[in-house]
Amino acid sequence: MNVSEAVATRRSVRQFIDRPVDRAVLERVLEKARNAPSGGNVQPWNAIVLTGEPLARLTEAILAKASSEPMGSGFEYDIYPAGLDGRYEAQRRAVGHAMFKAVGLGREDKAGRIAQMARNWTGFGAPVQLFTYTRKYMGPPQWSDMGMWLQTVMLLLREEGLDSCPQEIWARYGEFMKAQLAIDDDHIFFCGMAIGQRDPAAPINTFPVPRVSLVETVAFQGF
Repeated sequence: MNVSEAVATRRSVRQFIDRPVDRAVLERVLEKARNAPSGGNVQPWNAIVLTGEPLARLTEAILAKASSEPMGSGFEYDIYPAGLDGRYEAQRRAVGHAMFKAVGLGREDKAGRIAQMARNWTGFGAPVQLFTYTRKYMGPPQWSDMGMWLQTVMLLLREEGLDSCPQEIWARYGEFMKAQLAIDDDHIFFCGMAIGQRDPAAPINTFPVPRVSLVETVAFQGF
């Protein structure tokens, strides 16, 4: 698989098959991902990878936490800016609508939508979860570096025939997650990422995700 194929076939997978992921494969991916770019070579990312019993314990804990505090607690950053508007907000709403439509959930089915969102806490059935965090004093450039590292990891996973779903929703319980993962308070929790193999027949893994046209985002000058 070349880079173009990896980019084209990567998507946020929300239904995984029950098949374990070999640690050697993950180590190979993460070893290669060390070459992801970062400003000044700071490499601000840190990660914890869980599977098996440790992941099962965390899943049980977050399900209980989300049940008692469904709107989240211990936020350490805003997932979306308060002023999100225009095409940015339209794009966010459109992909959510497409996702729910793919699994037959209408706007009026609030219980169904809540249940679907709650599947985040089980990683959509993925056998592996990767959690990312960084030092609290890191700024927007270093957060951008973390994003580049995560993208590198996701593309390398595709090369290995694996899939992923980056999940910022875990940040709704940032302080709780740090306690669960024994991350000290000098750090800020960023996100989770489910890893495994997609269920190719699941409608939630096949609905089209529209992208903004190039002319709306990029201007060429001097060509």
